[in-house]
Amino acid sequence: MTDNSGIKKILYVENGIGYGGAIICLRHLVRNLDRTRYLPMVVTGRTGPQYEEIAHEALWKHIPDRHLDTVGLKAKAASIEWLSKRPALRFLVDQIIARADDLCNFLPFFLQLLWSAWRFKADLIHANNEPLCNRAALLVAKVLGIPSISHVRGDPGGSHSVHWTYSLPDQFISVSHWVANGMRDSLSIPAKKISVVYDGIALDQLDLSADGTLFRQQFNISKDAFAVGLVGLLIPWKGQHVFIDTAKILKTAIPNLKMLIIGGTPDDCIDYEAELKKRAIDEQLTDTVFFTGHICEMPNAYNGLDIVVSASTSPEPLGTVVIESMAIGCALIVPNHGGGAEMVEHNKTGLHFKSKDAASLAESILTLYKNPKVAQQLGHQAKSKALSIFSIEHHTQQIEKVYQNLLIQ
Repeated sequence: MTDNSGIKKILYVENGIGYGGAIICLRHLVRNLDRTRYLPMVVTGRTGPQYEEIAHEALWKHIPDRHLDTVGLKAKAASIEWLSKRPALRFLVDQIIARADDLCNFLPFFLQLLWSAWRFKADLIHANNEPLCNRAALLVAKVLGIPSISHVRGDPGGSHSVHWTYSLPDQFISVSHWVANGMRDSLSIPAKKISVVYDGIALDQLDLSADGTLFRQQFNISKDAFAVGLVGLLIPWKGQHVFIDTAKILKTAIPNLKMLIIGGTPDDCIDYEAELKKRAIDEQLTDTVFFTGHICEMPNAYNGLDIVVSASTSPEPLGTVVIESMAIGCALIVPNHGGGAEMVEHNKTGLHFKSKDAASLAESILTLYKNPKVAQQLGHQAKSKALSIFSIEHHTQQIEKVYQNLLIQ
């Protein structure tokens, strides 16, 4: 099924929870791929205006990966108190939901993806997320007898089923050394099967001098306000609760403080968003905590903030917010774990705080509030580092080397 023209066909499969850093990085890669050597096709499990834009950059197809909301069913089952007191019955319910997920979600997606990959005559499948959520793509590669890559962007630990899926890819691309170390230590993945490639950004398309006042005007943030932004999808492990706890601590310590929660909400997390907004109302923080929703022009947002925060409660591989805010030269605060701590050097290109600890985050914010020259210097040094290592051209070249090595075997 290999194309005789010499151009190799790469099928990208994206099954993330929503439109976030993973799909943004994939779009950067696809746009910069050497089209004299590779022809890309992108399959996404979700759709919407942002996903549809991919059709202007590459072949694109939407194959729904969810017909039955099994995530919601699991959440409802977990909330039933009497069920939690009957382990055997709870296990049975969980198994029924899991099999329903296989039948209603996994199987239709797998079959449609198999047909699409065969019609496309794919030479290689690049799964843009961890093996568990992309197991259909990896199994399609096995059926077609073509190599596969799993782009691992999160903590590789997990259940036995998670471990099994890590046996499927021929090669792994890890977004940080922290992720790579986790795969080697907890899953015994050979080092030769792991390529560490930092995510790239299109620096020539990133408006480093974007007008931050436009962002402030949009959300009625005055010039004299001290604006701190937590950037990321509204999902529980991104740490929005910790951010709100921090707002409570700092509300009286910093005059005219504005704590902005910036990011869209996946369909699965609508209840979580409502919970956060209820907290802001119940705890009388509506003058301090604001929700912006998804922002299209992120450079304006970054330049409109005094401090950018990543507050993920679980170690994050290397979030897009870290890469973009460093490249723009923001004062950045990250948890002391995961890829963010690997990339942001404490007291040199940003600050670390103790993960899940609102008091520690508040202390870091106060440090930069009281020392604006330090904040400016940290941002300047972060920008210099980012511009040297996060080039999308370098990222694309490294990915293409992985393709070349797999396709000549």
